[in-house]
Amino acid sequence: MQHPSQVSDAALDGRGLRVGVIVSRFNDEVTSRLRTGAEEALSAAGVLPHAIELVEVPGAFELPVMARVLATTGRVDTIVVLGCVIRGETPHFEYISSAVAHGLMQVGVETGVPVAFGVLTTNTLEEADARSRPGPSNKGREAARAAIEMARLVGRLQAGTPRGMRS
Repeated sequence: MQHPSQVSDAALDGRGLRVGVIVSRFNDEVTSRLRTGAEEALSAAGVLPHAIELVEVPGAFELPVMARVLATTGRVDTIVVLGCVIRGETPHFEYISSAVAHGLMQVGVETGVPVAFGVLTTNTLEEADARSRPGPSNKGREAARAAIEMARLVGRLQAGTPRGMRS
């Protein structure tokens, strides 16, 4: 059953949008599946392949910097950020997860370009595998859908569409 706040597949319209997709190479076995999920969702919503700007970075810590750089170019309407941080035996997990989340939020707030958080923060590789499998619960797919919806909402507000108007 679909959550009531979700936009249906039929109502999700990515036609004409320019989308940045930033993918961390660390934990590539997981992030490559997140990327596939995002690309499939973008395609299903009508985003054309040439309108997707793909950027790879070494790890999750580098995601906010690249999101900021991409957001300030003016070449994208929204950004999908994909990565995977798996808990280890040191506090490193907490530092990286927190820094990435705060950094990505800051990029969106400061630039006005929606940044969709598709970064898995899991306790185990098995949990990461479960959230990156093909299908509706793929975190990359979810992030791409959120990015499209947010781009449309921001665009509508910037265009001055009257209150109460819905997609």
